[in-house]
Amino acid sequence: MEERELLQTPASVQTSEFRPRTESFRRELERERKREGFLSSTPAYGGAARMVSAAARVMKAAAPWVLACGFLLCLAGSPGAEGAIGVNYGMVANNLPAPEQVISMYKARNISYVRLFHPDASVLNALRGSGIGVVLGTLNEDLQRLASDPSYAASWVAANVQPFAGAVQFRYINAGNEVIPGEAAAHVLPAMQNLESALRSAGVSGVPVTTAVATAVLGASYPPSQGVFSEAAGPVMAPIVSYLSSKNAPLLVNVYPYFAYSGSGGEVALGYALLSADSGAAASVADGGVVYTNMFDAIVDAAHAAVEKAGVQGLELVVSETGWPSGGGEGASVENAAAYNNNVVRHVGGGTPRRPGKAVETYLFAMFNENGKAEGVEQHFGLFQPDMSEVYHVDFSAGSAS
Repeated sequence: MEERELLQTPASVQTSEFRPRTESFRRELERERKREGFLSSTPAYGGAARMVSAAARVMKAAAPWVLACGFLLCLAGSPGAEGAIGVNYGMVANNLPAPEQVISMYKARNISYVRLFHPDASVLNALRGSGIGVVLGTLNEDLQRLASDPSYAASWVAANVQPFAGAVQFRYINAGNEVIPGEAAAHVLPAMQNLESALRSAGVSGVPVTTAVATAVLGASYPPSQGVFSEAAGPVMAPIVSYLSSKNAPLLVNVYPYFAYSGSGGEVALGYALLSADSGAAASVADGGVVYTNMFDAIVDAAHAAVEKAGVQGLELVVSETGWPSGGGEGASVENAAAYNNNVVRHVGGGTPRRPGKAVETYLFAMFNENGKAEGVEQHFGLFQPDMSEVYHVDFSAGSAS
């Protein structure tokens, strides 16, 4: 799910060169609203083929799983051990609390990590000394220049990382969000390389550079062991995952069972999508000797399989976005959103069937309901209202940073 700064342009960004450009954000959001998600070519479970048209956001993250799940009803797996949990801090709104208040909320609720979609000096200043791990993103519109101009990458690091290094715990630098496949895809790897070189030259060590992808990079995903990058994404993804492996850096993947459920016409069981043990279902998905009891695990492991087919073994995957809306669409309710996010927090510490016992670092989307997003579910992914009241409660004590 792409993040765009629309209504709130912080005055405290250190240089005008890196200040968000609101008109370009508006143009990009409009393209996002019109964008069609990809339709998987994999056959549906039980031989029933269903091609669900993708409008705007609904199927971008989920189409493979509409096809994969068919008419299955599945139980969720048991909660795992402690996992690493963060929350995306989106700012596509004009009524959000001050950054200092927001970071205090993270600390008060024991949220270990935050993901920022673009640099914001006021937020980074609020994070000084907080102990919260930070995933810092670049703007998609900056990828081409970051890729082609090493001096621009150096300036980006000098403005957005170096002044905060030591006081802010940068976890990853995220070069681009959900641009593969697409026109900007070819810029991702050289942008990552230039940013990594810039960090090294600036004396900033131990901060991997990566990118975030949607499940649109998958051409096949069912069963999960057959996961493979699509023809469009594969030529870009193969060198990226090889580079990440060489740097011991993870790949970020945005995982949204909600969009599979809401776009499936009833073919995806709600309990399977929610990781709910009380769904009343009795079936599970067998993939050789591995059993899948929820869609979250199946999506993550299909991505693992795709990485392995690209020639890379053992690459860590971080779920950089996952969430469930509390209103505005099919299956979007406070009850379902609370169930999904609490189940994710409890579950991810136990790993996936393909990586048992290996906690999946996971970032819930998102901290707030954002009134600058497109109408419908997009405005209802927040755990909190802009007045800082809970939309529903998430028990972050059920999972902690590993």
